[in-house]
Amino acid sequence: MDIRHFRYFLAVARQRNFTRAAEQLGIAPPTLSRQIQDMETTLGTRLFVRQQREVSLTEAGAALLIEAEATVRQFEFAQRNAQRAGRGEIGHIQLGYVASAVYSGLLQRQMQAFVQAFPDVSVNVRECAMATLPGAVADGRVDIGYIRSPMTLPEGIEAVRLDSEGFVLALPQDSWLLGLKAIGCEHLQNETFILPEQISGTLQVAAQGGYAPRLGPQPGGLVAVVALVSLGQGVAVVPASMVGHVSLPGVVYRSIQGSDASSWLSLIHRRFEQAPAVARYLQQIKQTVAAVPSRPGA
Repeated sequence: MDIRHFRYFLAVARQRNFTRAAEQLGIAPPTLSRQIQDMETTLGTRLFVRQQREVSLTEAGAALLIEAEATVRQFEFAQRNAQRAGRGEIGHIQLGYVASAVYSGLLQRQMQAFVQAFPDVSVNVRECAMATLPGAVADGRVDIGYIRSPMTLPEGIEAVRLDSEGFVLALPQDSWLLGLKAIGCEHLQNETFILPEQISGTLQVAAQGGYAPRLGPQPGGLVAVVALVSLGQGVAVVPASMVGHVSLPGVVYRSIQGSDASSWLSLIHRRFEQAPAVARYLQQIKQTVAAVPSRPGA
């Protein structure tokens, strides 16, 4: 017997009539009758008591009815799940991000839109060190990652460019720079720069000021960077989105007069992604990006 026989049996059991059941199934009544007879022969017992106009279940048929309904229900559930998984509507995504993706609000907006559209896809989210995130995506430990670009990526990893933003200065509260009406790139020549994971902003500011920066420690994430600033270890060039989101005692944020230094967030992924749920996430992000007009300087 196969699942077709269970469907035939259930149709007859529910309709209590071979002709009506055959009409429902779209087959000829004699064909349906033969299929039920084949089932009874295989099982070695009668399933129906046949009367002139109606049929009724035997005790064996009543017992089979419960199991047949469960079997067909589970079979249909398995089919639907396989189809939904193939369409990326269910599944699992491992997502890594750097802190500035959260400070900017970008990660929250994109994740919320995806979860609303595909509530049955589970997304496991964790903050990662930016230096390790591209490698984690490449070797499959993470499916997709939010990084701050520009950044060299491993072979087989591609990036979708997202929001662009400028930089601000994080200064100790007793810095002499706070006495200036406006702080320009040239005023930072003798300062020690605490380095975030993405140092392009620091290098751009120094280049615009016409000097080689004095590089200090690179402690890791942005909170660790600002913590060293609060301890008077130096100044830091950090993404503008940190203002209003990361506030530590002893730290003051200021704009950099005349600087057009900027960086952007990117979504990185494997070039030939096979997992349907991950591909669905990427598709949604790319469609969103394509629908948003580019901004000057972005």
